[in-house]
Amino acid sequence: MARKTATMDPGPDAPPGAVPGLDRLPAGPALFVGRRAELAALRAAAARPASGRSTVLVLAGRPGSGRTALAARFARTVAADHPDGVLFARLSAADGGRVPPARAARLLLEQLDPEAPVPLPGAVGDGRDEPACVALREALAGRRVLVVLDDVRDAGQLWPLLADEPGCLVLATTAGPLTGIEDIDPVILGGLDRQASGELLADLVGGTRISCDPVGGADLAEACAARPAALRLMAGWLRGNPKAAVTEAAAELTRVVGEESERGAAPKRKGGRKGGAAGGTAAGKETAAGNGAVAAEGAAPAPGTGGIAGTEGAEGAVGAPGESGRPGKTERSGQPRKAGDRRKQPQAREPEKPAGAARPAEEPLAGTAAGDQASWVKPGPEPAEPVPVPDNDPLIGAFTLLYGTLPAAQARMLRALTLAPAQTADPRTASALVGCPAPEAAATLAALAEHELLGKEAPAADGSPRYRVPGRLYPRLVRLREREDRPAETELARARLLERLVRLTESARALLDPAGGPGPDPLPAPLRLGSAGHAREWLLGERDLLLGAVADAIGQGDLDGSAGRLVTALLRALPLTGAAAPADLYRLHELVLTVAERHGKPRRASAALLNLGDLQVAAGRWEQAGAHYRAALEHARTADDEPLCARALEGAAGCHRALGDAVRAADWYGRALGLRQSLGDHAAEARLLARVAEAHTAQRRFDEADREYRAALSVLRRLGDERGREAVGAALADLRERVDAGW
Repeated sequence: MARKTATMDPGPDAPPGAVPGLDRLPAGPALFVGRRAELAALRAAAARPASGRSTVLVLAGRPGSGRTALAARFARTVAADHPDGVLFARLSAADGGRVPPARAARLLLEQLDPEAPVPLPGAVGDGRDEPACVALREALAGRRVLVVLDDVRDAGQLWPLLADEPGCLVLATTAGPLTGIEDIDPVILGGLDRQASGELLADLVGGTRISCDPVGGADLAEACAARPAALRLMAGWLRGNPKAAVTEAAAELTRVVGEESERGAAPKRKGGRKGGAAGGTAAGKETAAGNGAVAAEGAAPAPGTGGIAGTEGAEGAVGAPGESGRPGKTERSGQPRKAGDRRKQPQAREPEKPAGAARPAEEPLAGTAAGDQASWVKPGPEPAEPVPVPDNDPLIGAFTLLYGTLPAAQARMLRALTLAPAQTADPRTASALVGCPAPEAAATLAALAEHELLGKEAPAADGSPRYRVPGRLYPRLVRLREREDRPAETELARARLLERLVRLTESARALLDPAGGPGPDPLPAPLRLGSAGHAREWLLGERDLLLGAVADAIGQGDLDGSAGRLVTALLRALPLTGAAAPADLYRLHELVLTVAERHGKPRRASAALLNLGDLQVAAGRWEQAGAHYRAALEHARTADDEPLCARALEGAAGCHRALGDAVRAADWYGRALGLRQSLGDHAAEARLLARVAEAHTAQRRFDEADREYRAALSVLRRLGDERGREAVGAALADLRERVDAGW
């Protein structure tokens, strides 16, 4: 281990706990070799003086090149220079879904200050003007913060997050081009050099198998294109086949890659060059595109043939704790549609268009003059697709060999984890997916991580280990699941997971609020939440994954019943933690609205829209709230529900009042008043009479205002509401005094 660190020479790491948020970084592999040149290049780029904005470093490399591990390693060496904290977020999900910048901004804001309010989704495009992105940039002003953004898909995700603060450092990893941001000189990762590859294999395989056969080790490294992830997988295969020679491992890998190449070339021979084999050949070349990215094709140069000296380590390690729910889902803009409009269902892979993407290059951004600090931003093209790992890539060949040696239970678990929210699981969720006891699931997860087939995440708040399916393996695992598991088994696994999450959430609610009703039947001891404190930590720690599970299920549309129960449980439990973010509640009510509209339930859709409007009112966003209330009114009329209609009318009237439109406020309050009077709701009638009087006063219609105040007093007298009579009487007396004074 000392030898690995010496070959890298990264400089001293920041002591644990010395910088807030340092534990958010991916843990990375225990064995790390090489990459001295890249680390030196990153240090040199970080030392350059910034001009008007955060310094941006880009680390580009193909899937399996170890870019995330290297980014985390470098971040630890410079964290001490950023005493205000380290922030971390993944901008791509394991399934390839693109995380919108607004969602990433909300996660980063929560990391920066857990007590600060996080803005609701805005009505503007998901770009620099989105409220969360604006709030993040404002919060970073005057701070020295290190922001690590892993697996950035395109510049449209990155540029809304960049603050005009030279004291901040942004380190982004990517597999594709990041065109659109100036003055970025990317560090591009190739394969490991010959020495680093040999050291990595020797330590991972153990014994003297590599040292006694250096030629075989070099052949194996070359067959792996010297990429760390492939080398790690082949080391696992050799450990599982102790009698196999190293040269045999290289030959097996070459055979598998060749078979995949032939399968990929078959359609090309049949149908000409159209389409071709996806991803090119395993020996293809790496190129830089635009201002810093590695092309999707090919592999790194063979060891000793040139290129940049390499690092090792898998790309994905610690997940972003805030991405609730499943990263990559397209977010709503916050602007509701009118009744009858078909709402877009959550999609796992649907890219959203960054604000400004459709503008001509010469057109400045809204609110940005040519000399403003944000003029260095040049929005790129449409959101990029994820960089694929071709079937004939050595990484896939190594995975195929290792997967073939797994016991059936481990292989089944690995396939099932592609169904987990954000492809992240702990023993509680993993045991539900495969239907086994939690201790057995924990052992299986640990074994898969030992094989380098899962990445270790930061442990849960209660110390439970968590693991994540690496994005580079996800597409192949999905194909294996679809081929080897029956659809009914897959649906049953998803249903078991949702029901497990419902029971856990309800048991957490029962612990936090014993007077709120009985909880579910007790869970088995290894799954149980032990106390109210444990329940609160679990809810807050797993909040994003719980939200992601709901969005996943509702997006697929076949388990709406279980998803609805989980939404209800979360709406009851999250506020009890005392830290329920309005953005989370907003997202849940949006999901309720999606299900209600899908199943033609206008009453439930109206209630969801009313809740969304109330959240917008609490945020002071009156126009968006008014749009929600008007949409709720249309659904309430469809359901012929007069109380809901009155509620929506009153909400819309309040928005007109807050916006200074007293005429429309009086009209909408009057319509709500008529409904409440027909329903015999006298308390609401008195309240609305006073609101109408206030609207008349704003229009200087004092006689009408006086009349409405007196009518409200009459109703309150019949109700015996002395406090109400005092308040309305004081308002009437103030009105008459002002009128007498010539107002």
